[in-house]
Amino acid sequence: MADIKTGDTVLNERAQRLLKTLVQRYIRDGQPVGSRVLTRESGLDLSPATVRNVMSDLEDAGLVCSPHTSAGRVPTDLGYRFFVDSLLTVQPLGDHDIDRLRIRLEGDGDAGSLVDSASSLLSGLTRLTGVVTLPRRNYGALRQLEFLRLSERRILAILVLNDHEVQNRVIETDRDFSASELQQLSNYLNSEFAGRDMASVRHLLLAQMQADREHMNSLMQTAIDVAKRVFAEHSEADEDYVMAGETNLMTFSELSNVDKLKELFDAFSRKRDILHLLDRCLSADGVQIFIGEESGYEIFDGVSLVTSSYRADGEVLGVLGVIGPTRMDYDRVIPIVDVTARLLGHALNPGQ
Repeated sequence: MADIKTGDTVLNERAQRLLKTLVQRYIRDGQPVGSRVLTRESGLDLSPATVRNVMSDLEDAGLVCSPHTSAGRVPTDLGYRFFVDSLLTVQPLGDHDIDRLRIRLEGDGDAGSLVDSASSLLSGLTRLTGVVTLPRRNYGALRQLEFLRLSERRILAILVLNDHEVQNRVIETDRDFSASELQQLSNYLNSEFAGRDMASVRHLLLAQMQADREHMNSLMQTAIDVAKRVFAEHSEADEDYVMAGETNLMTFSELSNVDKLKELFDAFSRKRDILHLLDRCLSADGVQIFIGEESGYEIFDGVSLVTSSYRADGEVLGVLGVIGPTRMDYDRVIPIVDVTARLLGHALNPGQ
């Protein structure tokens, strides 16, 4: 174990060993760790006085702190970050857990049921809170588009994607349409766009919207206008996620304060802050970890989020992850998030 620099402090092997022991013990028990425990559990031949000196140096470096005057130390957010980046040994996921994930995430259901399963599995395996954003709607091939009149100037658009997934979108129109007109529109749009992926549909639709309308007949112009509403790039339904196991957070003493829990659950229900945080993970490769104040949101102080994007056909569809206290069991949570993201992407990929 070579010396590692953090900030202006260089941690030698002895300091790294003691910090790793302290973090692991605190993750396990949730209690401040004293010098005697570190002396016994680190495996180092050091006196308690030497251990106290090292702890003092780690505290000066901002890696640990003392919650009470005479108590032991606990890791800070910076200490967890150093532990995760430099000292953590990730445990591979066992065959039993991988099989459990694979069976529940087989690609027989639609995207919604797969996302539900993924969030429940993340929560069940980690005993924390699982969160999965819904797949972006520009994913998948359009197989069929049908329209159903709901009321005056309101239409239900029914999209069939990838042979098995059905999406319903209610759109407002500028005029009323008869059933026969809606059938004509769907026939035209199916002939133009069926079999193409959603990104291509939007690209072709944009091109036709910008074309010289003098060369379009009335049906074509009307179909393009209606399709523009159906395939709008942004929709509230895209900005959503599925969460499971929120009450698991109540089992951790540091999060069990009623006011803290209320703030967290309010943030979960508002969704905005979490979605902004998850959006930052869309363009990142591999597992991303936000520890406490790193999220940039005060509400998530004392909370960590371990995430990974999931993808199909090389395209990022969404993000999934686990929310828990900063003292979560990172060496187990990280591989669970990583494997779940890979399996969910595989289940959503009809070409595999």
